[in-house]
Amino acid sequence: MMNDQRAREVLAAADRIYDAEAVQAALQRVAQEINQTLAGQHPLVLSVMGGAVVFSGQLLPLLDFPLDFDYLHVSRYGNEKQGGQLHWKVAPRDNVQGKVVLVLDDILDEGETMQAIKQRVLELGATAFYSAVFADKDNGKSKPISADFVGLTLPNRFVFGYGMDIHGAWRNLPAIYAVKEE
Repeated sequence: MMNDQRAREVLAAADRIYDAEAVQAALQRVAQEINQTLAGQHPLVLSVMGGAVVFSGQLLPLLDFPLDFDYLHVSRYGNEKQGGQLHWKVAPRDNVQGKVVLVLDDILDEGETMQAIKQRVLELGATAFYSAVFADKDNGKSKPISADFVGLTLPNRFVFGYGMDIHGAWRNLPAIYAVKEE
């Protein structure tokens, strides 16, 4: 975690990658795509805490079909910039059995976390798995999974805002920023 002064310094020095209008336009487009694909399937929507809280909170009211909602909490990052060991804080439950599952997350970075979620959900008996990420990072590497629905593509930089944090700060920004490259 960083203190208030340091968080403000990081934001002041950051590059804005997408403004709030672009973020909202991407959100609307993703909602339309999900509505077209999952209408009539009454899915179980799982939000990945804590990064997907903003995306989930703004997306759910835009979905025009009945759904069930739950969450899971898994991380490879903690307060680090690089992914590490997968740590389940709240694993998927058996309420996925027999359901179409849509997992919402903030960013598809290396894809390891989403791949592990998909494997666990399908092992628990989900009939289908879909993933929606607000952002897909173009890191130039092959990923073990692709998201079914993607809001925006981000450069291979450390980004924050719209649910994504920098050392615990700035998940609440309506736009997306990248740490200034040195």
